Amino acid sequence: MKKVLNNYSSKNDVNIRQIIAYKDNVLEIEEYREGFTREDTMNVMSVTKSVTSLLVGIAIDKGYIKSVDDFVMNYYKDIYTPKRGEKTIYEVTIKHLLTMLAPYKGKSEPWKKVCTSKDWSISILDSLGGRIGITNEFRYHTLGTQILLGIIKQASGMNVLEFANEYLLKPLGIEPRANANCTSKEDQFNYLMNKNPHGKVWFMDPTDMPTAGWGLSLSAYEMAQIGLLVLNNGVYNNVRVISEEYIKEMTQSYVSLDYKFGNQDYGYLWWLPHRSVDVIAAIGDGGNVIYINRKYNIVVAVTGYFKPMIFDRIEYIEKNIVESLI
Repeated sequence: MKKVLNNYSSKNDVNIRQIIAYKDNVLEIEEYREGFTREDTMNVMSVTKSVTSLLVGIAIDKGYIKSVDDFVMNYYKDIYTPKRGEKTIYEVTIKHLLTMLAPYKGKSEPWKKVCTSKDWSISILDSLGGRIGITNEFRYHTLGTQILLGIIKQASGMNVLEFANEYLLKPLGIEPRANANCTSKEDQFNYLMNKNPHGKVWFMDPTDMPTAGWGLSLSAYEMAQIGLLVLNNGVYNNVRVISEEYIKEMTQSYVSLDYKFGNQDYGYLWWLPHRSVDVIAAIGDGGNVIYINRKYNIVVAVTGYFKPMIFDRIEYIEKNIVESLI
């Protein structure tokens, strides 16, 4: 088993807990730090968004959702009434949410309002839309992704955690997640900041709905299995888990971003670090990353505890890991 080479040094390396790398579907690097093992998990933050995208694709494959072009309100019309005068919300599609091109009221995300509500996916709908209309402006909105899991719930009639466990995690050999049982803001803070293993859990709202934009706890080994699924166009261990068509759609570029977002492109809740479909990534705070290099048939997964302002993890992966494997 190869060791990670230190060709590229970074002050941000200190928070790394697990590194897994595959080349040609063969495990080549497996490294653990500070007592962590293959089984231990971390809150992988916004990597959760990329998992949410996969769940949407599975729901489409199974016919629960017709298309990414479906209007969001088609799935909420029986349980949510927009505020008087609100018209834009009726024009928002699932694709707008997947590409972060959905319009929202207000300049910032209403964390307190949503996270103290009884149903997060319903609460955040109050912020969707607005007077300006559909502008296709990129607005990275963590809470907005919650609407997507609400759609899966309404469309499938299933508890979304059960949906994820049955149709995504189980086929990948990943143990089912359970409710993290965080019931207070102190619990939420501790879940975010905890440097120790989190267990096989997922943060959930009071309706037992998983968080769509953050809060899933995974090990690097488990993240790598998700990476292999995407690398192999939706097939894992010779079993199709998600359609090749959706994987292709998911990993295309829909938005080209400037330096504020690392000069990257964006797909369906997945990043294209080099504006090319050859390299795609799920990226979360703290440098939690699933990195997929189609050119060299490489998958790398890295976990770390929460540490703000880590923007060089892709470079770290490419200089220390990818270069050692090619």
